[in-house]
This record gives sequence, C-alpha cells and structure tokens, in this order.
Amino acid sequence: MSLLRTKSIEQSLADADEPEYQLKRSLSALDLVVFGVGVVIGAGIFTLTGRAAHQVAGPAIVLSFVIAAFCCALAAMCYAEFASTVPVSGSAYTFSYASLGELVAWIIGWDLLLEMLLGASVVAQGWSAYLGVFLGNLGITIPEAIGYGGTIDLMAVLLILVLAVLITVGIKESLRVNMVLVAVKVFIVLFVIVAGIGFIDMANYRPFVPPSQTTEATTGLTQPLIQAFLGLTPSTFGVGGIFAGAALVFFAFIGFDVVATTAEETVNPQRNLPRGIIGSLAICTVLYCAVSLVVTGMVSYDKLDPAAALANAFEVHGQTWAATLISAGAVAGLTTVVLTLLIGASRVIFAMSRDHLLPPQVAKVHPRYRTPYIITIIVAVITMVVAGFTPVGVLEEMVNIGTLSAFVVVSIGVIFLRRSRPDLPRAFRVPWVPFLPIVSAGICLYLMINLSVETWLRFLVWLLIGLVIYFTYSMRRSRLATGEGQRPHSVATKL
Repeated sequence: MSLLRTKSIEQSLADADEPEYQLKRSLSALDLVVFGVGVVIGAGIFTLTGRAAHQVAGPAIVLSFVIAAFCCALAAMCYAEFASTVPVSGSAYTFSYASLGELVAWIIGWDLLLEMLLGASVVAQGWSAYLGVFLGNLGITIPEAIGYGGTIDLMAVLLILVLAVLITVGIKESLRVNMVLVAVKVFIVLFVIVAGIGFIDMANYRPFVPPSQTTEATTGLTQPLIQAFLGLTPSTFGVGGIFAGAALVFFAFIGFDVVATTAEETVNPQRNLPRGIIGSLAICTVLYCAVSLVVTGMVSYDKLDPAAALANAFEVHGQTWAATLISAGAVAGLTTVVLTLLIGASRVIFAMSRDHLLPPQVAKVHPRYRTPYIITIIVAVITMVVAGFTPVGVLEEMVNIGTLSAFVVVSIGVIFLRRSRPDLPRAFRVPWVPFLPIVSAGICLYLMINLSVETWLRFLVWLLIGLVIYFTYSMRRSRLATGEGQRPHSVATKL
C-alpha cells in the first residue's frame, strides 16, 4: 500500500453527495466573508497591535501589517485555487489528499486539529478573561474559583457548550449569530479608528522607524529555533524591527483558512469560496493598518500598554468610559473566533472520518439539521476540558506552528496539482505558478523556524502520536486502502 496514494477529485466530490454524509448548502459569499472576519479579528487587534508597536517596531508597525498581509495573501491565493477546484470539506487536509497523498493529508489533518481544537480552547479562556474585565467595569464580580485562572474556568466551558448547541442546530443559524457579533466587533474597531483620530499627535510618529536596538538573547528551550542553530543576536526596531513585527503580527491574520472548511455548505463554492477567503483577508488588513496608525498616533509607542493598548490609549486622554466599550467589543470578538474554530475543527474531523482515516461512525449527519452532530459533541467535550482545566497559555504557539505547516503544504500542493491534473477547471488561479507558491511556502517556513525550540519539540511529539494512529489504524482502514465506495465520476458533471 502506497503512503502517497492520492484521492481523486472525482471521488472527493462523489463522497460529498453520499446521503449519509451530505451537508446542507446554504452559505453565500457574504456569509463566508463575515465568517472569515469573525475568526481573524480576535484578541490580536485589541492587544497584539500595541505589543508589537511597543516592543519591536514603533509607529512602523503599520508597515509590519502590510508585509504580513502580503505574506498571508500568497497563502490565501493558494487556498482559493484549491477551494475553487476541490469544493469539499476538510480544507488543507482535502487539498493535500488530492495532490500530495494520503500520509501527507493525514499529517496536515492532524496539524489542523491541533490548530483548531487548541485554538478554540485558548481563545475561550481569553474570552473568559475579557468577560471578567467587562463585568468588573459594570460592578459585577465573577467568583475566582470559576473565572479565568480559577480551579475551573466555568465561563469558558459554558461558552463552548452554548456555541456547540448552536453549531449543531445549523450552520446557517450559527452564521447569523456570528454576523451579529462580527457587526458589534467591527463597530468597536471603527469606533476606535474614528474616535481616536481626534487625539492623534503627529509628534508621536517621530521617529517613524525608531533606531535599531540589540536585545538580550533568550537561551535554552525558549529561544527561537533559528537562533539555536545560527546563534543570531536578536534586535528590535529599525528595519529589522519592521520584519520582526511582521512575524509577530502575522499571527493576527491566522484564521482565513478556516473558511475553506465550509466548502460543502456553500452555494456555488467555486465562485464564493475564493471571494470569502480573499475578501475577509482584505477587510482585516485595512482595519489592522488603520487601528495601528491611530493607536501609535494617540500615544507614543514607548508609552503604550502592551497588554491593553486600545483601552489604555483612550484612558491616557481621559476617556475611561471607552475601556468598557472596548472590553465589550473584545468579548463579542472572541465569541466569533471560538465559534468559527469549533466549526472548522468539526469539519476537518468530518472529512477525515468520511475517508475512514478516523472511525466513520462519528461522521453521520443529523437527519433534521444536516450537521455532523456526533463530531460536534466530541469537539465540544475536548475543548471544554482543555479550556476549563488546563493552563494552556504556554501552548499558544502550537496553534501557530500547526497553521503554518498547513500553509506550506497547500502552497506546494498547488504546484503538484497543476502538473498532475492540468485538465481540472479552476474558477480561481494563482498567478505566476510555481514562483508565488514557492515564495509563500518559503515565508511560512521562515516564520516556523522563528518559533521556540520547545514549541518544535511539542509539535514533533504531536506528530509522533498522529503517525502512530495512522500506521496502526488509518492506513489499512482508509477508503483508498479497502476500495470501499470508490466510484468513477466525471469532473465535468460535478463542477
């Protein structure tokens, strides 16, 4: 049995039409854009902007966002081509199955689960923290034992439970709630931009690119992998600080790839998926750049509060009421992130189970709601346990390395599928192949080696666990191995 056996596009499309696995198509391009904005704009815009400006880039952080957005746009175009060619649930897992083979697909699916399950848990705890701040401003105190950092983070657990019920009832219903919350979040962001313009002092932009400064190098497992191998001396500010800031704020864009997991629930996915992926990334880029310009103009970069820059910027100008409003926006914003990550994780598991790489029994859809309810329950239980009982703060970088590894594979997969199946109709095509996909993969690899040594060690352990499961269970039970349900279908009739 070949480890690099590929699943044909025709078979992937045929599997999506099987009655017991068929999902309900109801999402439009607007739904997908809102979905993407909902998962991308989270805590990053409320905290990461100020931290990156204060610690590494100064007012030039806006250039860092532009560079990071360009890097993400390369990966987004690769996702858009795959999504328009293979409009099937599973995102990078399904794409790599069609282009690079089963073993690579398993590894990427396993990485995506790491990204989304752990990401939902981490963000749920962040939501609990912001909820405590918001209610505290209103004079309501959450008991320490059941709040953020308590014996059990009950607030995070309840959030996941409510969202899991919503997801089970239906994807369209989930997206309606998501649309309302995204509207609240975008309103808060626009409020920061519009209200903050009046407090901008042009002197805070000088120097726009602060002089470079050498920083003390970290050692041991906490140092970046590239530093451990090359012995580089880290620095902040200057031109190098702009690129260091880009590596930091890159992770504020992570999430647009989750849009591709809804392929089987999208109306006219060949057209709407690329619009949703690229449209959500474009909107988030404009908002990030505007916020970074306003915040660094309101307060000098060296006086920004790295933990809560937006609220702090208004407090400096005596607008303490704005902190409560911004906290409310953060609560709404993080709710949408958890919602979309839970949906994404359930759809990846759904695709892997339908291929029998995981037990197929869990992939059954609800007879009324046409959603994978068993998988949703499993995902909810796992994330509730992690969010409620585990101090996951030290594992946040694991979300990033799982995402970046998927970006690398999708970028390379575009090249392979172009060569192996040039006959496939593609509603969206990445320009300048193979140059742009290679650049995309190279940038993502560079960002990966800037993550810490301990993150890489944990990542390798996670991969090892996944490989054990694959070789002991999945390899012999997959549909490609058993031939179960293999049916020839023509692409022309499906697309």
